[in-house]
Amino acid sequence: MKLNPIVVQVTERIRQRSQPTRSTYLAQVNAALQRPPGAQRLGCANVAHAFAALPAHDKLRVVAEKAPNIGIVTAFNDMLSAHAPFQHYPDLIKAEARHLGATVQVAGGVPAMCDGVTQGTPGMELSLFSRDVIAMATAVALSHDVFAGALMLGVCDKIVPGLLIGALQFGHLPTVFVPAGPMTSGLSNGEKSKVREQAAQGLVGRPELLAAESQAYHSAGTCTFYGTANSNQMLLEAMGLHVPGSAFINPGAAVRDELTREALRTVLGRADFKCPPIGLLVDERCIVNAMVALLATGGSTNHLIHWVAVARAAGMVIDWDDFSQLSDVVPLLTRVYPNGSADVNQFQAAGGPGFVIRELLDAGFMHPDVLTVRAGGLREYTAVPQVQTPPSVATAALDDASKIPLDLVWQAVGASKDEAVVRPASAPFSTSGGLKLLTGNLGRSVIKISAVPDNRHVIEAPCRVFDSQEALHTAFAADELNRDLICVVRWQGPQANGMPELHKLTPPLAVLQGKGYRVALVTDGRMSGASGKVPAAIHVSPEAADGGPLAKLRDGDVIRLDAPAGTLQVLVPADEWQARAVLPMPDALRVANGAGTGRELFANLRRNALSAEQGACSWL
Repeated sequence: MKLNPIVVQVTERIRQRSQPTRSTYLAQVNAALQRPPGAQRLGCANVAHAFAALPAHDKLRVVAEKAPNIGIVTAFNDMLSAHAPFQHYPDLIKAEARHLGATVQVAGGVPAMCDGVTQGTPGMELSLFSRDVIAMATAVALSHDVFAGALMLGVCDKIVPGLLIGALQFGHLPTVFVPAGPMTSGLSNGEKSKVREQAAQGLVGRPELLAAESQAYHSAGTCTFYGTANSNQMLLEAMGLHVPGSAFINPGAAVRDELTREALRTVLGRADFKCPPIGLLVDERCIVNAMVALLATGGSTNHLIHWVAVARAAGMVIDWDDFSQLSDVVPLLTRVYPNGSADVNQFQAAGGPGFVIRELLDAGFMHPDVLTVRAGGLREYTAVPQVQTPPSVATAALDDASKIPLDLVWQAVGASKDEAVVRPASAPFSTSGGLKLLTGNLGRSVIKISAVPDNRHVIEAPCRVFDSQEALHTAFAADELNRDLICVVRWQGPQANGMPELHKLTPPLAVLQGKGYRVALVTDGRMSGASGKVPAAIHVSPEAADGGPLAKLRDGDVIRLDAPAGTLQVLVPADEWQARAVLPMPDALRVANGAGTGRELFANLRRNALSAEQGACSWL
């Protein structure tokens, strides 16, 4: 299948734009590839320290027999439901390594916070920058430099981008990402949202709301809506960094442990295939494939920040124009909450990532000729993994079913099992990806319209300006917002307060829209994968704290948000707008944003953060 010309054009533009930085990056990777293995290169004292705690037979293997030594970087903690299953992964991987004549060490752990816990609290202001902390922690873990490859154990929002950014600093290492899978389905996302809206109106109390939330988030595994965490997993499949098809297998499923063992076998390579270094694998084609997969599935808008940073970590420069141009041609193939009623388990059952990747490849929207961690390339990611007992095993003779050996097999994904959830590229839900770049006298921003009703794609109304999400909630509770209105929440960018997600604004705005009012949100903050039915122009850049136009707005200014036209304008005469003063961030707000819940320690990251469109990077 011939590649779509826009995909070709965007890829080539990224390649040319990135040539200087990508060349420098590849030179570093190639220089590292020329060195002898760590156990042979380092001094004797260094080697002794590195392997002092290994069992004697593993020391013999890695030092004398020169066996490959694989480093694990884990984001395990049992605070995050998605990461709790990782607790026993290292033991499983080490046992498989011994069976294969290799060694494995847990190189380090990285912090992993749950946005669901910190949502709407001061802790959420650490969230975005935790990505860069995770990247630095990954670099610290791998800096011991005694590894022949790496396994990255992580799933959630900032964790996967952070691990990926960190891993790309060691681009000479073959690297495989190891997921844990989503929790089984509980209370549907639609029912959960309904109870949240009822709570926002005071129709139900805290006991009823807590009961509903606890039914939705009920066990180990990733949350089941298609937010940033699950978008991460879709993108890793599209980039060829997983064992194929491992993204959405539930924890505890028989195939899950075997997929984890297969991750080790994959990074070690086989006699006829050597797993490629991650720095060579992640090139401009790989990045474009990830962008296309995001758009085709209506994934998290957080990745318009995170994948800009990921690309930059590998020496590539992408921007929102690239996303927007791809979105104009990439078809929307899925309806998964918040862009539909299905959860990720239903998505997986209907065909999942394998179906989407096959359709995009066949329709010419993804580069097929890319490196992946597997010998079969990206086509291997169009199948579904299963386990079966080898025919040679007499299972009746085994008294413990857990000891029955299993073989991994992959089966073709076939047709969609539910076209209300996934559709072929020939009959998509939409011929475009639903992401729009907005430009105008309020700056540059993005809007995800895949879940927004068609009659809400254009909103023109007076604005009400808020300096915090709490102020909006207070106004809503006081019945001050019952009219056509564009709510502006500013001072929410990376430099102001770390750019928290503003999910707690969704219920009140949804209530207002449900009453028939034409409402929208404009903010320099984030909404992410939970962006839903209320139009929201987010990531406005430059942010207000950096002198951006949101700092000029006054209550009552009329704003026009026009998604089809790709514009975000304040309808103030040009000469008046030009002359209007840019308000400084209130000193009291700046002081408050920098105090408590560990925010003092993040002052330097806020001070050095680039804009959202530049990945909000603190390290460039």
